[in-house]
Amino acid sequence: MAGQRRPGWNVVPAAAWLLSMALLPCWLGLPLLLGLAATVVLLQQRLATAHVTSIRRGLRWGLPGVLFALQRALGGGAFAWGAALLGALAGYTLLAGLEAWLDRGSSRTRPAPTEVHDSWPELAIAPIGPAGRIIELQPPIWQQVAGHFIDPRLGSADYHDGRYRFADGNEIGKVGPHATFSPTGRWFVARLGRDRGLLLWDRERDQRIVLRGWQLCGWHSEQPWLNRREDDIPLTLQSVLGEDDPD
Repeated sequence: MAGQRRPGWNVVPAAAWLLSMALLPCWLGLPLLLGLAATVVLLQQRLATAHVTSIRRGLRWGLPGVLFALQRALGGGAFAWGAALLGALAGYTLLAGLEAWLDRGSSRTRPAPTEVHDSWPELAIAPIGPAGRIIELQPPIWQQVAGHFIDPRLGSADYHDGRYRFADGNEIGKVGPHATFSPTGRWFVARLGRDRGLLLWDRERDQRIVLRGWQLCGWHSEQPWLNRREDDIPLTLQSVLGEDDPD
């Protein structure tokens, strides 16, 4: 398969290495394997990954060759084969421990899976938390009233001597002549004298609120949004008052 990696040691070189270890005298093959083991332990950080992999495979394939040379040197009898089997047990146990130690050391610097590297840019630009929404404020329509003016809900109202009078009998005093209503007329807002703040009247709840130093930015969902200066971020009335959202 084109996308599959080929092993660093295929079968032919590995078999040739095993045969070489089997033909060499054991007093030559064993020091050679011990030297390879010492090299990979002491120089693991300096060796390339491909070289470390080749040495580890050389140890796996070279050990049975050395054991075969050992039993041949011992005469090839039952004792020789028993010694070779014991050597195989001890040798592969040590080899398994060595590979576990090497894997543990390399796991600290092992790169994450390719899928993580491929997907992290998408994760970096993905939104965090709930999706936001764009709020468009309807600007207030201020009017400077004098005498009678139109009330969206009650038909008409009157302003005289700093006092607003509405058709339902409600009155608001000590405010200036600049006033506005929310789009459906639920809210009435008047500027305080000398433009020092706002008086907001929620006519559904019959609640009047005086906010000094604030100005009306606009309306959204029949609720006022306010800020202190033109370049400030608009806030809901509930945020200004520190209350929960209305029902």
